[in-house]
Amino acid sequence: MWDESKKEPLAYRMCPSTLEEFYGQKHILAPGKLLYRMIKSDRLSSLIFFGPPGTGKTSLARIIAQTTKTGFRKLNAVSSGIADIKDIVKETQNQLLNPSGRTVLFVDEIHRFNKAQQDALLPYVEEGVIILIGATTENPYFEVNKALISRSVVFELKPLEPQDIKDIINNALTSPKSKAAYKAIN
Repeated sequence: MWDESKKEPLAYRMCPSTLEEFYGQKHILAPGKLLYRMIKSDRLSSLIFFGPPGTGKTSLARIIAQTTKTGFRKLNAVSSGIADIKDIVKETQNQLLNPSGRTVLFVDEIHRFNKAQQDALLPYVEEGVIILIGATTENPYFEVNKALISRSVVFELKPLEPQDIKDIINNALTSPKSKAAYKAIN
């Protein structure tokens, strides 16, 4: 149920939490497709999602966070730096805090990391300590370190189809989450 005290926008409350609730991107997320299989089997390698805003890059990262049995951390490249990466690695390598010794690290706006910041990720991605999920609106082949690209599977997310948008709106109108919010307001 919706918690009125949080005052979250409807779009945030309606974010999908499973692949079944996710609309669009059938070219990479239909049953049997590579990304679908990776998420469902919890056998992730480093990933780069790129595409225009509103295509589901962050939503996919949230789904992975809720699906994986590995630790999950998030950074925004606009406001994070090398110290943040090192803190996450230190926490990941602490056997008491993280017995698996691995963490999925979602870096939103990864193209905003400079070369040194991207280079700082590289040894941890190579060692498998960090499973990187980078999201960018820019073409990663021009904006992301070639070494990170070569160790990642790159997925292009495309603009939503009109039918996907209709399905999202219908879901928002009929979902128990939105009905609970409406009742709380009135």
